[in-house]
Amino acid sequence: MSSTSGRLFRVTTFGESHGVGVGCIVDGCPPRLELDVAAVQADLDRRRPGQSRLVTQRQEADRVEILSGVAMEEEGDAVTLGTPIAMLVRNADQRPGAYGHMSDVYRPSHADYTYDAKYGVQAASGGGRASARETVGRVAAAGIARQLLAQGAGIEVLGWVSSVGDITAEVDPDRVTLADVEAGPTRCPDPEAAARIEAAINAARRDGDSLGGAVTCVARGVPAGLGDPVFDKLDATLATACMSLPAAKGFEVGSGFAGTTMTGRTHNDPFVPGADGRPDVAANRSGGIQGGISNGAPVICRVAFKPTATIGSVQDTVNRGNEAVKLAAKGRHDPCVLPRAVPLVEAAMLLCLADAWLAQRAVDVL
Repeated sequence: MSSTSGRLFRVTTFGESHGVGVGCIVDGCPPRLELDVAAVQADLDRRRPGQSRLVTQRQEADRVEILSGVAMEEEGDAVTLGTPIAMLVRNADQRPGAYGHMSDVYRPSHADYTYDAKYGVQAASGGGRASARETVGRVAAAGIARQLLAQGAGIEVLGWVSSVGDITAEVDPDRVTLADVEAGPTRCPDPEAAARIEAAINAARRDGDSLGGAVTCVARGVPAGLGDPVFDKLDATLATACMSLPAAKGFEVGSGFAGTTMTGRTHNDPFVPGADGRPDVAANRSGGIQGGISNGAPVICRVAFKPTATIGSVQDTVNRGNEAVKLAAKGRHDPCVLPRAVPLVEAAMLLCLADAWLAQRAVDVL
């Protein structure tokens, strides 16, 4: 099972949902990066459970411990050493007993059966490595990548909930801010859509059901030239990172599937003279990537997430003996993963861009 991603900025995650803890090892971060540990914690705080009634009520502080790879300075700041950075978040509110009634049952649309088919054993408590709790390590690593990209290249990454169910937000990706996204528990910066989304999620929770939707993410300040031709195209590595997120079911860059309804004349992005001596684009239906390489425009992607698989209604399934049973799932689960998926999509974008930016620096040297 692969738990490592990246070529130069390499991230390995570890831990299970109801084990001792979860975390990551970041290898390849350059030395002498001034690291704001509080900012890394702030990214984890946006991912953690129990933030509102719209998400799972599992109570985890998700306090990060940096075990290696940095020299701590005054007031909690640190500087990277160029050696592997190990980070640990201990599981405090673990309740494996809450899953005892499901230890021999395959939960519909979960990874229980597929893990069992592959390995012959499964971590029934909360899904083990298939749980969204695994993403703590990705978000922690992305907290370092965010600061590397901001200090080294002036790149900013921001995500938001752009749809839930049949409710779609109207958001300008060039103008949306973090304050807009964090203004409410839905992380939807369109106030009218946010109110409807909150009501829909609460209704689904009361009905013992769940909802899906989409997260949009933009990276601003991305220079032209990131990404490689053919197999390591920037949009291909982004797709891999985003589709590896729990509950992700679809990925788009730029116009995405909507572009299939357009003609070439209306879909093409005309080049115009840029202010810095490089070409600019009059539109950005390519989503900032052409030929698998960034063109200097904002990189924009969308990730579709399915409705949460664990719901409060009775469902038909089978047990490990292949006998038909009824499952009434218990435990603490998100009625909609979208609000907490925002920092996950940001993490996927940040880790891909950090890896691509480091690779391009080697090219630019010559």
